[in-house]
Amino acid sequence: MQVNLSGSWELSTDHAASSYGQPVLVNRATGEAFGPGDILQPYPSYGFMPAAEAVRRLSKTEKLDAEGLALAAKFADFLKAGTS
Repeated sequence: MQVNLSGSWELSTDHAASSYGQPVLVNRATGEAFGPGDILQPYPSYGFMPAAEAVRRLSKTEKLDAEGLALAAKFADFLKAGTS
């Protein structure tokens, strides 16, 4: 499954870096994949942040369907689930 978050970013469970259905954030230009805790700068105006925060921000600007919202929530909430 792939969900477009912007022209440059997507969430994917089809990327080689994804395992057991956990989505990864993929830079569409480079193919580089990021997990929720990876630090990146999605756009210069965003600054550096964990990928989970980038997904939260990007998913607010893109009109996602229910399936897309569920995948974004699974990615963005992954770190919280691991700390409970």
